[in-house]
Amino acid sequence: MTHKLTPGTAVLLVIPPLLWAGNAVTGRLVHDLISPAALNFIRWVLAFFILLPLAHGVLRKSSPLWPHWRRYALLGLLGIGLYNALQYMALQTSTPINATLVGSSMPVWMLAVGALFFGAAVTRRQVVGALLSVCGVLLVLSRGEWALLLAFRLVPGDLFMLLATISWAFYSWLLARTSEPQSIRSDWAAFLMAQMVFGLAWSGSFAGVEWGTGRTHIEWGWPLVAALVFIAVGPAVLAYRCWGVGVQRAGPAVAGFFVNLTPLFAGILSAAFLGETPQLFHAVAFALIVGGIVVSSRR
Repeated sequence: MTHKLTPGTAVLLVIPPLLWAGNAVTGRLVHDLISPAALNFIRWVLAFFILLPLAHGVLRKSSPLWPHWRRYALLGLLGIGLYNALQYMALQTSTPINATLVGSSMPVWMLAVGALFFGAAVTRRQVVGALLSVCGVLLVLSRGEWALLLAFRLVPGDLFMLLATISWAFYSWLLARTSEPQSIRSDWAAFLMAQMVFGLAWSGSFAGVEWGTGRTHIEWGWPLVAALVFIAVGPAVLAYRCWGVGVQRAGPAVAGFFVNLTPLFAGILSAAFLGETPQLFHAVAFALIVGGIVVSSRR
């Protein structure tokens, strides 16, 4: 498959980090109201019913999904079941700066997974791009004061975030492998629903384990309802739609660099909601992250 980063593809790959930044903020805000596995399961139940009118044909016995059920079961496990549950688990104990710092290793894992498991070649430009992009993330997280990074300490949540990041790297590479019928691949709603059918089973199993161990808690109210609606519509349906198309067009390695826009967007959202004035280091970090994307995508 020939991959190319066009302006339209770049826009598609920018939307998911923006929505995922909102997802991380929302997950942290409601972590006292609902347990992580329950949050992930309810999120995807809502997303399932939102998508059902557009892709109900996938559920029929005659659907071309079922001969490829193993592939979609794996995509559902990595992208819907594991990644989101692990991220919400990370936000239970990890601070935002730690979780985002661990998540900023995405380009490195994209390159490593591609080289080790999918036979992808790693170019010097991609390595340089990864270094530039990670430096931009570190600049945002340190708020322009590198000494702050010396106080970085790992907590259990950081391990969960690392596992989530690796899971997403495998998920993204699998997206680029087109083995299913064109009738599903060309229909974004059907393609996402095919993953969601199995993702619901995985996330429901994780929620069942959480409930069986007595760790489930839910405090219903308008704040939680509003949070669930947002993460079901935005980070779930819209972000996955844009990411799936973007990965197919640009390739997993290049797409992975766009994930580093997430902490930058998180900083912007914090500025908007907390009244913090943007600083010069935000602009420098943005230039580094975008520079990493441009360098890595050049032929």
